[in-house]
Parts: sequence; structure tokens; C-alpha cells
Amino acid sequence: MDATFPCSEDIMSDLPKDPMMLVSFINTELRDRFPNLERFAKAHLVDEEELKKKAALVGFEYDEKLNRFV
Repeated sequence: MDATFPCSEDIMSDLPKDPMMLVSFINTELRDRFPNLERFAKAHLVDEEELKKKAALVGFEYDEKLNRFV
């Protein structure tokens, strides 16, 4: 594997570990760069359902109409 190409573990490690910080980061990305959570997850090589589970730990759920966690 090319040492300059990040593996999915490297990319996941770039996402905030704290669930509140993760929700904040995702919402900012959704507002500024991504039309939906699916595209965000694919771009960051993470599982969309796993993101939803982590957000639910701190009381958030994804609202498709608003394209954000509320």
C-alpha cells in the first residue's frame, strides 16, 4: 500500500472522538460541503449508521430534511 494514501483507520482517526464534538463537526460539514449524511460518510470512509449511533449517545438524530443532527 502506498504510504501516502491514508487508510480508513487514519481517516476515522481524523474525526473527533467525543460524540458532541463529532456531531458539531458533522453538522458543519453538512452545512458547508455535503448534501447529505450518506455523501459525508462515503467521503470520510465511515459507516453512516455508526455515525448515527454515536450521535444518538448524546441525544441527536439525523434529520434528512434539515440535513443535520438535531
